Amino acid sequence: MKIHEFQAKQLLAKFNITVPNGVEVTDVADVRRVYDELEGDIVVVKAQIHAGGRGKGGGVKVCKSADEAVAAAEAILGMQLVTHQTGPEGQKVRRLWLEEGTNIDKEYYAGVTIDRKRRMPVLMCSTEGGMDIEEVAEKTPEKIHTATFGPDGLDGVTANQLVLDLRVHPELQSDFLDIIQRLTKAFLALDCDMVEINPLATSHELDVIALDAKMSFDSNAMFRHPELEELRDVNEEDPRELEAAGHGLSYISLDGSIGCMVNGAGLAMATMDVIKLHGAEPANFLDVGGGATKETVAKAFALVLSDPKVKGVLVNIFGGIMKCDVIAAGVIAAVAEIELNVPLVVRLEGTNVEIGKKMLEESGLPIITASDLDEAAMKITEAIKTEAV
Repeated sequence: MKIHEFQAKQLLAKFNITVPNGVEVTDVADVRRVYDELEGDIVVVKAQIHAGGRGKGGGVKVCKSADEAVAAAEAILGMQLVTHQTGPEGQKVRRLWLEEGTNIDKEYYAGVTIDRKRRMPVLMCSTEGGMDIEEVAEKTPEKIHTATFGPDGLDGVTANQLVLDLRVHPELQSDFLDIIQRLTKAFLALDCDMVEINPLATSHELDVIALDAKMSFDSNAMFRHPELEELRDVNEEDPRELEAAGHGLSYISLDGSIGCMVNGAGLAMATMDVIKLHGAEPANFLDVGGGATKETVAKAFALVLSDPKVKGVLVNIFGGIMKCDVIAAGVIAAVAEIELNVPLVVRLEGTNVEIGKKMLEESGLPIITASDLDEAAMKITEAIKTEAV
């Protein structure tokens, strides 16, 4: 689960991390009043979408007057903002964040995520604030300093060494050290899977300030944080993923042409890998899990087909708790109801597999069956090529 920049800043402020004063705006009519309420002559107007690179896409403007702020808001609010993280379709801007300008002296990067090799949270800091950390890692990896930490957060000795490595101004070292330790505690307390301050700036007035913030959470831990669920912005999420979640299903949109209905994350990964091995790309995958009913499977199938990128569908089910005859009944019900105009390949294995296969064969519907995953992937890719000719 992701949240907006201004929401992340509000959460960081609760951990006593300094952030600029700002106000959320959803109507241009409020911009002049907000500009007058904020201190200083410089106000930054920032688009709020769940993606980075907003400045490069024209979604961040530094304004020196109320008229400039109004003009910036008119240009940004409602625009389809395209960044390297949104894809070419972009994301509509429905919210703005107006915040007081900062007299920046130096920009740093600070972020926390999970180091999966070491199986621990890791703090990453760099002197290259304001840049994409992936670009820094690729071109100048020596400028990234890292430290793993345990359930109590980053210890003082390690934090102090990081501050020294970053060559922070002597008068700001204590504040900088305090903030990176608080950042690790926020990461743990909120069950984040990523929290990032880029840039973490020092000012000419000798302050250390989080000028930008990005935060996402472990969805499996949301039951511990009902207050965070209130921050969810469904406008920023894929409507198919939301609809699937409402039915207890897991759906992920991708960029290819083959829709995948599977049961289990491991089988989903294997299915997508074999599709790629045969020269095609998955358009999405939907995990029906182990407790789906005939009706749920039918709904899942309809969701997979609702993606306009889908040129063919591969159903790959290994029946354990999820019985193959239930899958077959759901697929048959969906195909009978929906006008199926793309190839469909079904591979079943496991509990009640013979019953399921017989149901598919006797349905009289245009369903291509396969005995194993490799054959299924080969048949769906060949079927798509045939349809395209």
